[in-house]
Amino acid sequence: MEGPPVLEAIGLTKRYGDQIALHPLDLCIRPGEIYCLLGANGAGKTTTVNLFLNFIAPDGGQALVHGVDVTREPVATKHYLAYIPEQVNLYGTLTGLENLRYFAALALGEAPPRARLLELMAQVGLDASAADKRVAAYSKGMRQKIWIAVALAKEAKALLLDEPTSGLDPHAAADFTGLLQQASEAGVAILATTHDLFHARQTATRIGIMKQGRLVENLDAAQINDTDLQALYLQHMRGTE
Repeated sequence: MEGPPVLEAIGLTKRYGDQIALHPLDLCIRPGEIYCLLGANGAGKTTTVNLFLNFIAPDGGQALVHGVDVTREPVATKHYLAYIPEQVNLYGTLTGLENLRYFAALALGEAPPRARLLELMAQVGLDASAADKRVAAYSKGMRQKIWIAVALAKEAKALLLDEPTSGLDPHAAADFTGLLQQASEAGVAILATTHDLFHARQTATRIGIMKQGRLVENLDAAQINDTDLQALYLQHMRGTE
């Protein structure tokens, strides 16, 4: 992909006492790239995402967003980022439109007009009937779409996602994959953690495999098929679970 890196790790490390959660990581994700991190629980995937978000402090190296160190400029770098956790937390008693207005206002400093909010909801595949429905009645896929709409509202340069397709049915997962691909085409850099090898192969431009805090593979998704990816993944995972 063209352009300078949006997300870059340079010798990024993290320890918890005597345990090394992340060995020195070098990673570069450019505009329009979708990078999926595969690995068992405890492999270092979520730690990597949390370091980019500055939710935790590194013990060495740097996490850069648009060339800016997240530990030195934690507020400035968050302007470029949107984060979608495995469980999207919205206000269940508010409608989808009210949630979008609230979180967009937090991101932008002011609430977009109703027409813009409805436009954003339409962009992520939520029809007008969903706008005034309470979020308590939303499916997980619908809640994720609200969060994607927030990312669109703030014109985020990077999306960070933790297990985005966990718990989604195949139709909802396909919808979500389509939204990520649209974001990619618009030049957004995407870093996602997942256990779903099929989703990674279908969605990613590049795939990383992590094992015990190390990035052990860095693959071009177009150069590997589903069967070979599964075989390679299982080869690395033997003895870790």
